[in-house]
Amino acid sequence: MDLSKILSISGKPGLYKVVSQAKSAVIVESLIDNKRFPAFGHEKISSLEEISIFTTGEDKSLKEVFKSFHQKLEGKPAPDPKVDNNTLKKFFLEMVPDFDTERVYVSDIRKMVSWYNMLLEKDMLDFTGPEEPQKEETVDTETKAEGETTEPTVSDPNHGK
Repeated sequence: MDLSKILSISGKPGLYKVVSQAKSAVIVESLIDNKRFPAFGHEKISSLEEISIFTTGEDKSLKEVFKSFHQKLEGKPAPDPKVDNNTLKKFFLEMVPDFDTERVYVSDIRKMVSWYNMLLEKDMLDFTGPEEPQKEETVDTETKAEGETTEPTVSDPNHGK
């Protein structure tokens, strides 16, 4: 899932997908009504990839929060973000038990829940992507005469590809 192409624009509702780059703006498409318009540099624009939430340990990326939602809700939508504050806090505490209750406001939770539901509705959440590929290495040693060995050789199955 690539959240770097999904934007939040301050003062505008919803989320926006990057469509193209113009000379002095980014052309975006609303995920709500599919209308396209330019977003200029003077507007406060944030990529969802860059957003993280405060926790009692290290900050957690929005992608990790959405993944937690998706796993714990079994791919179903989150509750309506317009429910009362206590219900919303309780829900978020179940999803992200280590979030910092003093620095993460209900308005932030409401935004994350609505974004999650919007991305889920548009089928833009994919957590089945491959993890970091790891190199497979095998080490071969041959024994020659008594006590004499050759240097180990490393064979990389991806060599030359």
